[in-house]
Amino acid sequence: MNVTATDQLPVVIVGAGPAGLAAAAHLVHRGLEPLVLEAGTRAGAAVREWSHVRLFSTWGEVVDPVAEKLLAPTGWVKPDTGTYPTGADWAGDYLQPLADVLGDRVRLDARVTGVSRTGRDRVVDAEREEQPFTVHIRYGDGREGRVLAWAVIDASGTWSTPSPAGGDGLPALGERAAADRIAYRVPDLKDPAVRARYAGRRTAVIGSGASAFTALASLAALAKSEDGTGTHATWILRRGISGATFGGGDADQLPARGALGLAAKAAVEDGYAEAVTGFRTDAVERAGERLVLVAEDGRRLEPVDEVIVLTGFRPDLTFLDELRLGLDERLQAPVELAPLIDPNLHSCGTVYPHGVKELSHPEEGVYLVGMKSYGRAPSFLALTGYEQVRSVVAAIAGDRESAERVELVLPETGVCGGAGLFDQPADTEADGGECCATATATATATATPTAPTTTPAPLQIGVGVPVAASGGC
Repeated sequence: MNVTATDQLPVVIVGAGPAGLAAAAHLVHRGLEPLVLEAGTRAGAAVREWSHVRLFSTWGEVVDPVAEKLLAPTGWVKPDTGTYPTGADWAGDYLQPLADVLGDRVRLDARVTGVSRTGRDRVVDAEREEQPFTVHIRYGDGREGRVLAWAVIDASGTWSTPSPAGGDGLPALGERAAADRIAYRVPDLKDPAVRARYAGRRTAVIGSGASAFTALASLAALAKSEDGTGTHATWILRRGISGATFGGGDADQLPARGALGLAAKAAVEDGYAEAVTGFRTDAVERAGERLVLVAEDGRRLEPVDEVIVLTGFRPDLTFLDELRLGLDERLQAPVELAPLIDPNLHSCGTVYPHGVKELSHPEEGVYLVGMKSYGRAPSFLALTGYEQVRSVVAAIAGDRESAERVELVLPETGVCGGAGLFDQPADTEADGGECCATATATATATATPTAPTTTPAPLQIGVGVPVAASGGC
């Protein structure tokens, strides 16, 4: 790209969530101009949609340090670093103040509908990198517009595109027709209307990650309450139950994440949920007012009143279609990042910290960061996104030394033995600590900076954090 022709243009950031607002803060810190385009009507719109869920990371792990410096002159004070915020806390006490400081650099109700090179579609090579990006926008009142950009950072996340119930990645037959009885988010059981929907009823929970754990623990708590008598969950897993099914437990360096898996395990052991393993949903059939789930192998479950599908999320890439992205064919994550996060390959919870090198694409100047960068892979941490934007913004600013330096060491999940994306025997046990110990040593050693001693030391998170009073995700 011809920097002299474009360096007066803003860097457009798609999404005013944690990673997007952190990217804007880093750009301001480096004297560059960001323009954040948020489809929602408030900053942190996606986070607000799971406002009732408690994070398994503490306040000390979900605030970007450069953003904190930008907030400091306003009198903003970081909440107690050892406590665990809910989504509502994170959005209201951090994301909104950060958006307020950024002011007019954040445009709300502005949905990005397309990104390309000015005057060049995806096919054209001639003088491509000399052209600025053009970003098309649709505003909430129906107006359309476009802005030119020096670079584009897509931090739009994956929240808007949950994965379906079908075991083949497509909606199960009848799933769309049963939409009135199917939810794709962890229910807020403190909401009276939502609570009434699940109280005293049988609910199928499909999924095996933190969101499923949260739903199971919440439904078990409802079953124990006075108004929840008769509440029961059927937990549907596409794989067998193994030693890794419930996460790292006491071995997890994020204790609240470990406690969440243990709460789900207790829900099963105490009889508030029953587990159905090796079940890949093929169809959803009506049985009067109830639903029957049918597996690919023909098994039919007892009718349920409600279904909660928590099978992960996937990136919306439609508005990036005119850009030349290098994405892994399985995860839809950047090709250099995919091997580091691929749950088909990883046997441990450690993910090697990464930055601009792993996030670059054939189209110079465009980056997917935050949860969007993980494509369909799970287990993203906020500090991973903050390290990503620190590195990417440094590269945009021309500071390659900082961009290529790693300043983060990630915590272990305490889970070994594979992610289990394929059916496993029910008696499969996870291997012991050697696997995780090896991965930890490798990650820490690799993450240690090789620059002079004035280089900031890697940041270790998740060690010695007190266990949260309640679960989270």
